[in-house]
Amino acid sequence: MEINKRIKSFVTLGIFLKQFSPGAVKQKDNELNNLFYNDFEELIKTVHIYNPWFVEQNVRNAISALSDNLNETEIVEWISIYIKELSQHKKKRQVAVIMAGNIPLVGFHDMMCVLLSGHKFTGKLSSDDKNLLPFIAKLLISIAPEYAEFIKFTEGQLKNIEAVIATGSNNSARYFDYYFGKYPHIIRKNRNAAAVLTGSETTEQLRLLGNDIFQYFGLGCRNVSKLFVPKGYVFDTFYQSVFDFGYIINNNKYANNYEYNRTVYLMSNHPSLLDNNFLLLKEDTSYSSPIGVLFFEYYEDVETLNNRLENDKQQIQCIVASGNFIPGSIPFGQAQCPALTDYADGVDTMKFLAGLK
Repeated sequence: MEINKRIKSFVTLGIFLKQFSPGAVKQKDNELNNLFYNDFEELIKTVHIYNPWFVEQNVRNAISALSDNLNETEIVEWISIYIKELSQHKKKRQVAVIMAGNIPLVGFHDMMCVLLSGHKFTGKLSSDDKNLLPFIAKLLISIAPEYAEFIKFTEGQLKNIEAVIATGSNNSARYFDYYFGKYPHIIRKNRNAAAVLTGSETTEQLRLLGNDIFQYFGLGCRNVSKLFVPKGYVFDTFYQSVFDFGYIINNNKYANNYEYNRTVYLMSNHPSLLDNNFLLLKEDTSYSSPIGVLFFEYYEDVETLNNRLENDKQQIQCIVASGNFIPGSIPFGQAQCPALTDYADGVDTMKFLAGLK
């Protein structure tokens, strides 16, 4: 299949998916709707049965974020960076993608990269997200039947593979490296997002930060789990600004995690614990906070902070801040809206795939 046809297939997919974004309406003239609309709508509403974290709103948010990127202009601009290498491919490689399941469709970008690069995709799904991506695969095969020979999923041992992309925890990364180190590979570990506050943020900016913290219940690697705040920062305005996210405590799994962590910290008499009945703020130098908890740390000057962030970059997926206060940061509210070039762990997946000979 030529690269232009592969691009158009994902553009067509994006048009279909767009109608499942929050607040979107059904398109009247989409040819895929007769075969797939009702079934996909039902899956979105019921997938929480298989994974209680995958509530309908979060699934629609994930679909919206990825469909925003599936337009021809952005895909062509993205792929053009690698077009020379892709045109030199002599052989299609079988690429295994071992996926996480922390947020809905988290493995979609890897699958798209494999297929757009012209290689064959073998997906090993997380048990936490085993329904959504196979449905997307059915859509792609309907759009371009040639994909039937390029897409497969397996629950068993990975066989006849020639490259590996694996995402997991720091512990599983060691396992992946042991078993798949002989293949060309990308192996990802734990990362988290951080936010830097100056103390002059508006209520609206802090409300947008709330999205970065609470979307997907904080389970994503791009969810903010750590705040850096200036010495003497008072959290009253922050808590007031995120008050509307209090509904999150109505989710039983989130509530159970919040209550458990609250009990543990109270029993240990932690001296700097703040609580608003749905989010705990705990002073801690770590980046990866438990569900229902946001770590924070005071900083005294920006230069020292920037040095710290640079030294810790292997632990950080992205940084949220206002303006150009922190080099390379993204605006509040955009942590869960990555562009096509925002590769996980900063490793260029498409460059890796384009380089497979």
